Amino acid sequence: MKVAIAALLCVSAAAAQTMSIEEYEPRSTLVVPQHIVKRARYPFIDVHNHQRRLGTREDVERLIRAMDGINMRAMVNLSGGSGERLKQGIALLGPYYGRRIVTFANISFQGIDEPGYGERIARRFEADVRNGARGLKLFKNFGMTVKDSRGRRVPVDDPRFDKLFETCARLGVPVLIHTAEPKPLFEPMDKYNERWLELKWYPHRARPPDRYPPWETLIAEQHRLFARHPKTIFINAHLGWLGGDLARLGKLLDRLPNVYTEFGAVIEELGRQPRFARQFFIRYQDRILFGKDTWRPEEYATYFRVLETADEYFPHDRKHHGLWRLYGMDLPDEVLKKVYYENALRIIPGIEREGEGR
Repeated sequence: MKVAIAALLCVSAAAAQTMSIEEYEPRSTLVVPQHIVKRARYPFIDVHNHQRRLGTREDVERLIRAMDGINMRAMVNLSGGSGERLKQGIALLGPYYGRRIVTFANISFQGIDEPGYGERIARRFEADVRNGARGLKLFKNFGMTVKDSRGRRVPVDDPRFDKLFETCARLGVPVLIHTAEPKPLFEPMDKYNERWLELKWYPHRARPPDRYPPWETLIAEQHRLFARHPKTIFINAHLGWLGGDLARLGKLLDRLPNVYTEFGAVIEELGRQPRFARQFFIRYQDRILFGKDTWRPEEYATYFRVLETADEYFPHDRKHHGLWRLYGMDLPDEVLKKVYYENALRIIPGIEREGEGR
C-alpha cells in the first residue's frame, strides 16, 4: 500500500514538473467577504464602447435589454464611421438615439498628403455633427501605424489635424483619443516584463522598436497635442496608459484642464492599487468617466466590484491583461455618481437626462 501511494505521489510530482506556466492557475485559499455586483449601483454611461454589428432593429432592442440588465443608462458608440454610414447607423437606432445611445464619428486618412486635407476632414466632421455625431473618436492607428504617401509615420501632433481639433472646440464636442498601447508591450519580452505571458499568448500585441515608435514618443506627442488645443475637450482613453503611474496622470490633469480620462480595458491597473487609486479618484472625481471598451456584459461585474466594494484579492476574467488579483476601491457615492454619469452628461452633448426627451 505504501509503495502504491509513493508511486502515485511520484507521478503527481512528475506531472507538476512538466506543467507549463500557461496551465498554472492556482485557486486561492483565502476566505474573505465577497460582494458580487452584477448591476451598477447607479445608472451609468459607458463612454467607450464599440457597436459594429447592429444591423437590424431587433439587434438594437437586444442591446437595450442587455444594457438594462446591468443598469447602463446610455452608451457611446465610438465606431460610427462618417458620411452615409454614420447617418444610416443613427437612423437604425430610432427613438433610442440620445436616450440610450449616442455615436461618435471617425475620420479617414486617405489623401493625407493632398492640398487641403486638413480643411476637408474638418468640413466632413462638421457635416457628421450636423447629422447627429456627438464627438470624434481617434483609434490607435493614429500616430502608431498611419503613414503618408512616402511611408513616413504621421505623428499624433501633426499640424494637418489642427483644423479638425479647432472645429471640435467650436462645435463643443469632445475627442476621445486612443494613443499607443500598454508600455510593457513596447519593452523586451524578457523575465522582467510583467506582461510576458500575455505576449506569449498573443505575440501580435508586441510593439518592437523596428516596427513601432517608442512608447514615450507617442505619449509625448499626445500631450503636446492636448496642450496646443486648450479649447478642445479630450478624453484620454485607457487612462492614457498611465494606470500604472497615476501620479504622472494626475500631473497631466493638473496642467491641462481640457483633458479628461476613462478606464476602458484597464480596470486591472486600478484594482491592484486600491488605496492610491481611491485617492486619485477622489481628487480627480470631476475628470474621470466610465469606460469599458469591449461589449461583453458579463465583464462589467468586475468594474462594478472594483469601483463599489472593499472586497479583497478577487479574480477577474481578463487575466490576459494582468495575472494579479484585484481589490475594491470602495468609492464614496458622490464620486461614483460623477464617474458613472454626471461627468459624461457635462461634456458629451446630446445624452438625455432621466425624464428628458420622449
